[in-house]
Amino acid sequence: MSAFLDVRSFIQMAQEEDLFVIFRPGPYICAEWEFGGMPSWLLRDHTMHLRSYYEGYRTAAAAFFDALLPLVNDLQFTNGGPIIMVQIENEFGHFGYEDFPRDTLYLEFLQENLISNGMGESLFFTSDSVSGTGDLGSLPGVLMTANFKTGGDTDLTLLKELQPDRPLMVTEFWTGWFDHWLADVHIGWNAQEFAANLEMILQHNSSVNLYMFIGGTSFGFMAGANTIDVFPHYAPDVTSYDYDAVLTEAGDYTEKYDLAMEIIKKYNPTEGIVDHPLAPAAREKTIYATAAVEDVVYTSTLLNMIDHWNPDDSEIMIVKSDLMGKRSPFGAVSIHMYIRRNNIHIELEGYLREPSKAIFVSVATGRSFHQLTTAPGHILPSDKSLAISGSGASELIILVENLGRANYGVPHKLDSQRKGITEGPVKVDGVQVDEWLMIPLEFTRGFMNNLTMCNCWLPYSESLSTPAVYRTHVDVSDPPMDTFVDMRAWNKGVVFVNGFNLGRYWSTGPQKTLYLPAPLLTPGYNEIMIFEQYEAADEIVFT
Repeated sequence: MSAFLDVRSFIQMAQEEDLFVIFRPGPYICAEWEFGGMPSWLLRDHTMHLRSYYEGYRTAAAAFFDALLPLVNDLQFTNGGPIIMVQIENEFGHFGYEDFPRDTLYLEFLQENLISNGMGESLFFTSDSVSGTGDLGSLPGVLMTANFKTGGDTDLTLLKELQPDRPLMVTEFWTGWFDHWLADVHIGWNAQEFAANLEMILQHNSSVNLYMFIGGTSFGFMAGANTIDVFPHYAPDVTSYDYDAVLTEAGDYTEKYDLAMEIIKKYNPTEGIVDHPLAPAAREKTIYATAAVEDVVYTSTLLNMIDHWNPDDSEIMIVKSDLMGKRSPFGAVSIHMYIRRNNIHIELEGYLREPSKAIFVSVATGRSFHQLTTAPGHILPSDKSLAISGSGASELIILVENLGRANYGVPHKLDSQRKGITEGPVKVDGVQVDEWLMIPLEFTRGFMNNLTMCNCWLPYSESLSTPAVYRTHVDVSDPPMDTFVDMRAWNKGVVFVNGFNLGRYWSTGPQKTLYLPAPLLTPGYNEIMIFEQYEAADEIVFT
C-alpha cells in the first residue's frame, strides 16, 4: 500500500502527536479533491445519480465502507484511540436545488453503514453553511455543525435555534480560500479580519476547527475543480492548497498564526493550568543550483510504451459514444487513428467547453504537431477545423487532458463529469471517425520507473513545439531541504521528482512555483522529469 493511502497509520500518527481526530470518511468529501474523492468509474453507469439512494451508488458506497471502516474502527476514543467524531457525508444541504427536500434515505443509509461497520461509538455530525441551508442535509439525533468564513454570527445563532439543547461547533472555519487556474491573483484573506471572526466564534462558546490550519498540496493529479455558471462552466483548481492558511503550504508561521494563538489563549479555560508545548522551529529552505535540461523523450515514443485501451472498455468519452469503462484515468489520454492520405481536413463539431475535455488538440504528421489552440491551454471555440499536409501515412492524435473533475456542484453538474470530446464528432474529410485507439498517459509509478530505465532518451538540443518529457537532475547535499521549483519559463505540464508527481504547472497562473518538500529528495543525485505539452525551457530553476 502507498504510504499516502495508509489512513490507519495516519490516524495513529495523529494520536502520537496528542491530537484528536475528526473522521470524515465520505464517500464524498469535497475538499477541492479530484471528483470530491469519488472514483470516476461510477460514471460508467450513464443513469448514475451520485450522492443519492440510487442503487448503483449505494452499492459502491457500501463496498467502500466495508473495506475502509474495519481498518480504523478500533481507533475510536472509546477504544483508546483518537477518533472522537465521525461526519456523515459533507455539506449535503447544499447538494440540491433551492429548498427542495434532500435525499434523507441516502443519509440514513450512510449512518446505518457506519454503525454496522463499528463506528457507532463516535459522535455523528453533519456540516453545512446553515444560514443558507437551514436543517437541509441533517438527520434526527445527529449534531448539526456550521461551515463559514464570515457572517458566522448568523450561522451560530441559527444553530442555537435549530438545536437549542446541543453544543455549538464550527467544523470548517475557512481561514482563507483556494485558487483556480486562469485567476488574476492568488486569493488571500486579511489577517485582522480572520482574527475578528475567530474571536466571534469563541465568544459564542463554540468549538471550532480551523480549515485549513496548515495549507497543503494537491500532489499528482488530485486537484479538483468547481462548476461555474458562465463559459466555460468549469474552473480547475491549482496544485497548491496553500489556502492562505494559518501555516503555509511549506509549514511556515504567519501573522494569522500569531493572532490565532493570542485569541485562543484569551478564551482557553485551562490557560495557566496546563502547560503549552513550545512551537517547533521553522523549517529550513534552500535554493538548489539551476539544472539544465539534459535529454528528451517525444510523445510518440511514450505512447509506444503503454498498452492501449479498447474503446469499448475505456473511461474517456468520445463524441456521444458509450465509452465508459473499467479504469479511472488521471493526466491525459491520447486518442489515435491512422490516415493513409497526404492531405486531410479535420473538423471538431460543437464546443469543447471545458479545459479538461480537450485542452490540447494536435495532429501528428511525423514529428510535426499542428495545434488547434492558439495559446497554451486556452478554450477552443465552437466548430474548429484544420487543414494539414502530410507525407503518406499519417497519425491523427487528439490529446485529451483531465485537469480535474469537479468536486462541488449541483446534482446534474456533478453527474456529468465525464471527460472526452462529448458535444460533437471528429470528422476527417467530412466523414465521422468512429475507430479510435486510446492510450492512457497516467504517469503511474511503474511507468515512471520504466521511463527512467528506458534507452529511448535522446540528447536535448532545443525545445520543439510538441508534447514531450524532458529530463534533468539536481545534486542535493545531506540533509535535503525544502525548496520550490520555479516553472515560470515553461508553459503547461507536470513535474516529477524521483518518480513522484509534484503536480501541474501552467503559465497562466496564478501559481508559479511547485512546492518540493525535503522528504522527496535524497542526498546526491535526484532525477527530475517534466511532461511539457507545448514548448520547454532550457533549464529548471529553484526558488
